[in-house]
Amino acid sequence: MTSDRWIKLHSAESIFEMETLKAALDRDEIEYVVKEHKDTAYDGLFVLQKGYATFFIREKDEPAARQIVASVKNLPHVVLSED
Repeated sequence: MTSDRWIKLHSAESIFEMETLKAALDRDEIEYVVKEHKDTAYDGLFVLQKGYATFFIREKDEPAARQIVASVKNLPHVVLSED
């Protein structure tokens, strides 16, 4: 039995991953909270340790949210040349 409590879903490694995941969760109407780990006082020190941001969701949404994370992680990354 799942409850309505908040659980950790995923730690995004970049702002791109965070924004993509937010858009996908919004599209599927899954409620979430994002804790960003950047802090200007520490100049991003905690991003290296904790990732860019951590997502928390309601436990009842975990199966659907895990599928969304998997699909976002499988998206191709675009790398631009400086040429």
